[in-house]
Amino acid sequence: MRNISEDTITQAVLAAMSGCKNPRLRTVMTSLVQHLHSFARDIELTEDEWRYAIQFLTEVGHITDDKRQEFILLSDTLGLSMLTTTQNNRKPPECTEATVLGPFFVEGAPEYQNGEDVSNGAAGLPCFVSGNVRGLDGEPVSGAALEIWQSDEDGYYDVQYADPQQEEMEFRARARLRTLADGRFHFRSILPEAYPIPHDGPVGKMLEALGRHPWRPAHLHFWINAAGYEPLITHVFRNGDQYLDSDAVFGVRSTLVADWVEHAPGVAPDGTRMDTPFYTLDYDFVLNPVAQTA
Repeated sequence: MRNISEDTITQAVLAAMSGCKNPRLRTVMTSLVQHLHSFARDIELTEDEWRYAIQFLTEVGHITDDKRQEFILLSDTLGLSMLTTTQNNRKPPECTEATVLGPFFVEGAPEYQNGEDVSNGAAGLPCFVSGNVRGLDGEPVSGAALEIWQSDEDGYYDVQYADPQQEEMEFRARARLRTLADGRFHFRSILPEAYPIPHDGPVGKMLEALGRHPWRPAHLHFWINAAGYEPLITHVFRNGDQYLDSDAVFGVRSTLVADWVEHAPGVAPDGTRMDTPFYTLDYDFVLNPVAQTA
């Protein structure tokens, strides 16, 4: 491995991995090395640019913790997250499309019964959400587990308010519930609003340098799991939002855009008398059955 030149270094690195016994790891690392070296040659990467890239990734790591995932934000804003999601979730066109998990999902959300208010005091206009979970053939999916989370009217998720001095955070506008026997679900929450992804760190600086904004259109997150069906991670986006065509993480799909219908004060779908305007959303999900193997 002596006297390696810029023309021979790629093959030298690949040869150094010849002892790798994990076929998939070897495939991944071979492609990664080839593409990285090709990238460096293509743009004639300077040493200053290389140092800047290392410092940038170091800053991404330093700001990342259990409440903030800057690496996911970086992946999201470069389109890598949606590319990976899309190519790993190819389904029949009748099925609900998948989109990114995003950086604000957390484990341990409280369980609610259908019809309950999952906002738990989160700020926002009242919103009543309902829908059905069905299989590809139209069959109702009973007992499907739904994870739901969203931002408040100021564009913040509960995890962003969490006090690092407290052992447990207070969950707001975040819940787990199950579909009823007929596959239906319904709950009360708040109206989602557009919000910027966290842009006070290195990813935000990158977006600014590229002339890009950090905004995401208003949406509600769903993660649905049911026996016999492929899991579904997706959003439902609010129709009319100004950022639908420029989502900072490239997650919008036309099939995931729905109408949040505004209502004057009156009787809500659950029979509650509302003294303020409120909104309703009705959206159905179609799950793909797990492939049967012989």
